[in-house]
Amino acid sequence: MKKRILSAIVMLAIVIPVVWIGGDLFRLGVGIVSILALKEMLDLKKSHHSLPYLPQLIAVITLLLIVLAEYDGYSILFGVTYRGLAIMLLALLGMSVFYDEKKYTATDALFLIGSVVLLGVAFNAMILARMTDLYLFIYLILIFIFTDTFAMFMGMAFGRHKLIPKVSPKKTVEGSILGSVIGTVVACTFYHFLVSPITISVVLVTLALSIIGQIGDLMFSKIKRENDIKDFSNLIPGHGGILDRLDSTIAIMLGFLIFYAIL
Repeated sequence: MKKRILSAIVMLAIVIPVVWIGGDLFRLGVGIVSILALKEMLDLKKSHHSLPYLPQLIAVITLLLIVLAEYDGYSILFGVTYRGLAIMLLALLGMSVFYDEKKYTATDALFLIGSVVLLGVAFNAMILARMTDLYLFIYLILIFIFTDTFAMFMGMAFGRHKLIPKVSPKKTVEGSILGSVIGTVVACTFYHFLVSPITISVVLVTLALSIIGQIGDLMFSKIKRENDIKDFSNLIPGHGGILDRLDSTIAIMLGFLIFYAIL
């Protein structure tokens, strides 16, 4: 427990100033975190072969092309970044032709592409949210924090029915519902006073993002279960890895892209 608390204090001491300052420092921080997250995906040995260094390097470059792309809504689709991305994705799949099947297969390539796109878009959305407005970014993080925290505590206090025991045995229906209710109330209150006057649409979107966050938690739990691991890594003592801490956040950021026009 002491290790967990100390790690949390160190993380907050690093993350809070970076988020507050924003700008290039925040983009750099997100870029580094995205690479660490991709490494955790690459270390899932049951999901793919041990991959050669060249495809891994191209995957990292492709990831950063997506994560650090401009966020004007057009550059990924029409700009140089998109052309570069197309080259990288073709290279990841095309290289499987030249490698022995024991070293790098088409399935490995598709795993790499899926991981890169998932993490790249989610972390780019994180930059988009922060660059749009600091308080909007905090609002999104509050959804994750309060939903996740109270889903656990309410589940321990009132949980009677398992949510999806094959994926996450400790999660309950009651904890999930109460976690989303509390997460929505807290985040909406923050939004109303520091972002913009609340509307029914924002309340519904907040609730949807809370649910999406819980689905994200379950998605990454399923990945861990399929690979017979407890944590994605031991990078953060007492907390696991990057993906263990940001599983819900990744899903919420993807949801944020869906509801961006409303928020």
